Amino acid sequence: MTDHADPPAQPARESPQVIALASRISGPASPRVIAIANQKGGVGKTTTAINLGTALAAIGEQVLIIDLDPQGNASTGLGIDRRSRRRSTYDVLMDEASLSDAVLATAVPRLSIAPSTLDLSGLELEVSQERDRAFRLRSALSPLRDATPRAGDFSYVLIDCPPSLNLLTVNALVAADAILVPLQCEFFALEGLSQLLQTVETVKSTLNSELMIHGIVLTMHDARNNLSNQVVADVRANSKQKVYDTVIPRNVRVSEAPSYGKPVLVYDLKCVGSEAYLRLATEIIQREKELIATSPQADRVIDSHQQHGAA
Repeated sequence: MTDHADPPAQPARESPQVIALASRISGPASPRVIAIANQKGGVGKTTTAINLGTALAAIGEQVLIIDLDPQGNASTGLGIDRRSRRRSTYDVLMDEASLSDAVLATAVPRLSIAPSTLDLSGLELEVSQERDRAFRLRSALSPLRDATPRAGDFSYVLIDCPPSLNLLTVNALVAADAILVPLQCEFFALEGLSQLLQTVETVKSTLNSELMIHGIVLTMHDARNNLSNQVVADVRANSKQKVYDTVIPRNVRVSEAPSYGKPVLVYDLKCVGSEAYLRLATEIIQREKELIATSPQADRVIDSHQQHGAA
């Protein structure tokens, strides 16, 4: 039997490599909401949500993960016991609790989570006749978006979506500014991607005109596997600049970490999986800066920072 002795935790915040990374913006602003979605299961959505959130928190961002998967793997992977989930995203979407009521701190500094429970699996049937069924998460996030930004407020909200294009995923896409797509380096990856992109276009044209593809991250890559390398080449040829430079390798430490209720950056900071997620966080920060600089709202963002600085 394999020995599962828990290795000493190495907090990500102590790494000089992490501290050297630059933050998205200098000052408080409305949080950026990114849905992590792919209708295929087992592609690394939850792993990406947990470890990207940890990497962003390690460089000083205040991060909230919203667990929208009834399986609750993001909550479990961050060490949130099921008995602690007195309020969950189900309660939030049923309008029985505010989002702030459901948020729990994690063991990772600056990283919080709104956990899920199995109750979420019945949500679609319960609200299927409601006119606002696709906008419930957006409404729950409104207090975060509409409040005057302050230091210490969330700067990123990452939504971990279920492995299907159901009402929960639609709620995430309607509430999000952008979507991040984890794509496994396997044969059918491109087929699933095209279906997801069609859904994104439908949501954009009917429910959320601001939604954009933030990027595609290739996961579970095995450099020794010719098929894995071919998938990388094909996805880059088809999606070009939308694909992040960072590729997440297949790594046993990444797979082990959730069984200890820890992100891999805490479980083993120096493994290749941790290093990859730190690079991905760097890329996302850089893309955020570029998006802010080219956005029509850029002047308003800059003015907001200047006002807060003057205050």
